[in-house]
Amino acid sequence: MTQSKTPPRRRFLHRASGLILGTGIAALSTGVARANTPDNTPENTPDSGPGNPPNARSLSFHHTHTGENISLVYAMGSEVLPQAQLALNRFLRDHYSGSVGAIDPQLFGLLFSLRRELETDTPFQVISGYRSPATNTRLRNTRGGGVAKHSLHMDGMAIDIRLPGVSLADLRDAATSLKIGGVGFYQQEDFVHVDTGRVRHWG
Repeated sequence: MTQSKTPPRRRFLHRASGLILGTGIAALSTGVARANTPDNTPENTPDSGPGNPPNARSLSFHHTHTGENISLVYAMGSEVLPQAQLALNRFLRDHYSGSVGAIDPQLFGLLFSLRRELETDTPFQVISGYRSPATNTRLRNTRGGGVAKHSLHMDGMAIDIRLPGVSLADLRDAATSLKIGGVGFYQQEDFVHVDTGRVRHWG
């Protein structure tokens, strides 16, 4: 795939303008994660909300397979909070088997940078996070070349996402502009893959 020229940040916002975002995320106390059932969606707040120090870094997600939501301050500056790491490990578990893996902290930083690049607090929609070896083998056998033999999902270094209000193309271009790891564009499957491996792009 030929790499697209990086559009200015305002282009992303322009494409997203006019869309009404449904639900968002709630501010959390430092280091405390809050998981929600499918019927209990948190509200929207910026990173440095009430009670959060200026260097607090937050992320929020909706899992499309489990229906779960999570919003949390995951780091203070560059220091990832252990409690948040454990909460995200569980949230991004293999949704087929329930296996919990260790998610690469750099993946959180990548997603935080992507969120800032797009200037949005909207929760990421998660299609796939951690993937156990058994699940990866099964998906590889049923989906052919679409699944790598040693996918970075197995190492907790990859995530497949969407972002409501942002087109897949804009999400891909923003991720590519960061020059952090790999970016895969899956238009038919309706998601963008990002990982913390070597810098590359496809799709």
